[in-house]
Amino acid sequence: MSLMMTVRIALRAVAANKVRSGLTMLGIIIGVGAVVAMISIGAGASQSVTNQIQGLGSNLLTVMPGAAGSQGGVRQALGSATSLTTKDAEAIKTRVLNVVRISSEDSGRAQVIYQNNNISGSINGVTADYQKVRNTSLAVGRFIDASDLRISNRVAVVGQNIVTDLFSGADPVGKSIKVNNIPFNVVGVLASKGGAGFNSPDDTIFIPLTTAQNRVFGVDSLSQLGVQIKDPQSMDQAVQDIGWLLLSNHGLSDPQKADFRIMNQQDILQTMSQVTGTMTVLLGGIAGISLIVGGIGIMNIMLVSVTERTREIGLRKAVGAKRKDILKQFLTESVTLSLMGGLVGILIGVGGSRLISLATGTATFVTLGSVLLAFGFSSAIGIFFGIYPAMRASALSPIEALKYE
Repeated sequence: MSLMMTVRIALRAVAANKVRSGLTMLGIIIGVGAVVAMISIGAGASQSVTNQIQGLGSNLLTVMPGAAGSQGGVRQALGSATSLTTKDAEAIKTRVLNVVRISSEDSGRAQVIYQNNNISGSINGVTADYQKVRNTSLAVGRFIDASDLRISNRVAVVGQNIVTDLFSGADPVGKSIKVNNIPFNVVGVLASKGGAGFNSPDDTIFIPLTTAQNRVFGVDSLSQLGVQIKDPQSMDQAVQDIGWLLLSNHGLSDPQKADFRIMNQQDILQTMSQVTGTMTVLLGGIAGISLIVGGIGIMNIMLVSVTERTREIGLRKAVGAKRKDILKQFLTESVTLSLMGGLVGILIGVGGSRLISLATGTATFVTLGSVLLAFGFSSAIGIFFGIYPAMRASALSPIEALKYE
């Protein structure tokens, strides 16, 4: 009997018991839909984290005071929290190869007042290179420039969330705010980057570094350095060079006593990708359990079908059907049930991931790989759980089957 004829018989058998077939496929539908939706949520989260980290700047190294662990062969122990200075920044810029530009930063929190609004804001004293190093763009106005740094000008650039919280959404450019009771003129607004954490510029007020050090915080140290490297291939060597340069500048000969740490953007990205990848596999695995349950349901129904059609099996064998024909017929019915459930489940999973994204604002990303995986797994479920009923049907004796009541 041809494969096409076998498929037609299988489809007629499925259609003959619509309700039972539908309930049998339900487990596969739920399982496949859950796998596709969970993997799309995990993939969306991974892409969101990747975009957020990459949005901090391209080919970026971050140098921070005080550390633990090791970076690029220089092990950092706990050290001074005020170990970085503008001299360190100048040394890195002039003496380390492949450094494109560097952003010196001094951050903290301060009371910020505009008219009757009062918030505790994140203040970041920066240089003019911050915008290019950190890959930020302006929505309106201008950014801090060299002249602002030279005269310790009292100007500020605000993030989008500050516009909402402090100015109630009104245009802040040209307005005056007070930072620790020191008046600042708002000269620009950054374009929104979205997301949270990672020192999001949306939640920050930027002022000239010299103004932050001399008038707001009263310190000459830096909270961090953003170092932009020429290309990804130069990142590891730059970490080594910066590490040994800072050790020399700080009068340290033992890397075990380093009072700084260097964070490689690529290392952070790789670590976060591994974490989100593990979460995606875990979510998909949990959802996949329902596929196993659906497969058991298919096996149970196929066993019932074998019992109900015992006389049919005997009759077919009596007129010349071979054992492999019976085996192929029942296995095809099992796979047909599984594949039909898989197709419906894929549609539900794709639609469900879209609804989740719209309802929660969570990014989802349906990949071709997740669809093929779910479809292939549903096929495998149909074959695996259909083998035993098919073998049982094919092993029936035609004489005994014809006598069955």
